[in-house]
Amino acid sequence: MDVDLRKLRYFVAVAEHLHFGRAAAHLHIAQPVLSRQIRALEVELKSQLFDRTKRSTELTRAGEQLLADARPLLASAAALQHRVRQAGRGSETFTVGFMPGLIVTPAVRVLAARHPGLTVDVFRTSWTDQTEVVLDGRVDVSYVRLPVDQQGLGIRPLLAEPRVAVLPLDHPLAAKDGISISDLAAEHLLQPPDAVPEWRDIAVELRSGRPVEAPSVTYTVEEKLEHVAAGRGLSVLPLSTATFYTRPDITSVPIDDIGPNQVCLAWDKTRESPLIHEYVEIATALLEGKGCGD
Repeated sequence: MDVDLRKLRYFVAVAEHLHFGRAAAHLHIAQPVLSRQIRALEVELKSQLFDRTKRSTELTRAGEQLLADARPLLASAAALQHRVRQAGRGSETFTVGFMPGLIVTPAVRVLAARHPGLTVDVFRTSWTDQTEVVLDGRVDVSYVRLPVDQQGLGIRPLLAEPRVAVLPLDHPLAAKDGISISDLAAEHLLQPPDAVPEWRDIAVELRSGRPVEAPSVTYTVEEKLEHVAAGRGLSVLPLSTATFYTRPDITSVPIDDIGPNQVCLAWDKTRESPLIHEYVEIATALLEGKGCGD
């Protein structure tokens, strides 16, 4: 049996929303059409994927397994389409993803100098899409900040850097030379809690049972810093990011008792592109100060 990728996309939408109506709206299709497609998929797979009641929709164990397998499969299909279209245009392009605060120019220039016919592009990523863009083919290799889901990825550690708390200038902790993560337990974090697990494990607002403003409403560093300056919360950032986005109405304070942020290169491990491995070696050598001759 061949799995229909369209049905898989429909299934993932329902699994992510756990609501057929919202999933149908996201997919821009009618809800009855979506329900029929999911039933057809269940028949094809001979498994019930959702437990549905009038009040809720939940994944079954079979559904959980399919979701884990469907996401990388859909990403691989998207990457295939991207690379075929690129080849069809007759031009060879290599794209490097990077997180805010990271400078990739030296390695990009070396790769471009070695391959004069190659167009080397860069693509800014964020916490929410830094691995997605690798798996769906938008970038060939990307600088990522851990923790990330490493399923389907090749990973090369590059460097580690301290993390700092970014605070408004009038915050009681702003004048300190260093703080501990426990000092931030009662603060509101302007980023997904899993991005700072040390805070997540002690956060007062996550233990109180009260509704918490979703931190994921602010995706970019610029948005986070606007909210910090307005006194709506704080952000924990790698030192290079905080330094890159210096502004006069906020400050950064080192967090002394949490580990550094690990920066790695990531790529789709199913691909056997010599350019990917060449770029990884160039970037590694430059960071180690070995230099890279053309």
